[in-house]
Amino acid sequence: MIPYGRQYIDTNDIRAIENALQSDFLTTGPKVKEFEDALAKKLGFRYVVAVSSGTAALHLASICLLYSGDRVITTPISFVATSNSILYAGGEPIFVDITGSGLLDLDLVEDHLQKKDIAALYLVSLTGKMFDEDRVAYLKKRYNLKILYDNAHFFGKDRGVCDIATYSFHPVKHITTFEGGAIATNDEAIYERLLILRNHGIVKEEGMYPWEYEMKDLGFNYRLSDVASALGLSQLKKIDIFLKRRKEIAKFYHEHLPGSFQPLYDYDEDSSYHLFVVRYPFASLKEKARFFSWMRERGISLQLHYIPIYYQPYYQKLGIEVDCPNAECYYLEAFSLPIYYGLDDESLRYVVDQLGRFAG
Repeated sequence: MIPYGRQYIDTNDIRAIENALQSDFLTTGPKVKEFEDALAKKLGFRYVVAVSSGTAALHLASICLLYSGDRVITTPISFVATSNSILYAGGEPIFVDITGSGLLDLDLVEDHLQKKDIAALYLVSLTGKMFDEDRVAYLKKRYNLKILYDNAHFFGKDRGVCDIATYSFHPVKHITTFEGGAIATNDEAIYERLLILRNHGIVKEEGMYPWEYEMKDLGFNYRLSDVASALGLSQLKKIDIFLKRRKEIAKFYHEHLPGSFQPLYDYDEDSSYHLFVVRYPFASLKEKARFFSWMRERGISLQLHYIPIYYQPYYQKLGIEVDCPNAECYYLEAFSLPIYYGLDDESLRYVVDQLGRFAG
């Protein structure tokens, strides 16, 4: 079976894990800070805090950015963790429609900003494609917004527009730490609070008794282990070749997709291509399901990223008003093709060949 995504683990990764297992630290130790510093340098942020998952990163980021009752504009086309984090902090998610490239429509966003009191904008770099950051910077300044980038799909240099960016290191992402995530910021006050929040809200200050600690905030056990950080450091050394291969695969799809299969957007050298999303004019969701089964019978596992969040039963109960026709059209037409570092050329040609057979 050819999956839509897969981790790549080599002997260097295994050796890094073995060395960590033989060290004095299995949970939080020196490898965590080493990993954070390496990430900060690669991503272009002053501070990075490693945590146990991408969802934990979103949760802590939302606690730092939001007050209870804050309205936050975000996209309906994301994993539920994005908008869930707004709810965790007592905020109210406002779903705005997407463009043809799958990203939040910034023109519609500005329409909402002119009519409603909005505290923050949560931008999801779907598939690895980044927003027009000049436009984002304008909206931030014009409407006094807090900006969060959900960069679970993106890996690249920061331009300093957002207040916080969050990352995921789940096995299908660009690099992996088993499960894991990170929060990046240039704000020292946010950074200091994040360090406390990920460790139960506890601090241990100089001058205390050897056994003493104080809980300063209502925090969580969202720490990343030294073993996971050792794997992350080893993976990070390969990030450039990982990204290069993803772009090669994306370019091949762009040049060889058959029939009515269309890429979500034109080839973008700046995209991280965590996903390669294709659109096809399915007549119904049942036809789309038959296509998924047809491909699976031929050894190709597809995926959908994502079901509109407001379709979920929990969000239905919240009674949120939504007008997102583009997101619903996307749900009918879009799906993700296999793309990952270890996908070889023969498998790639086979995937395209089977798409051609279906289209024919």
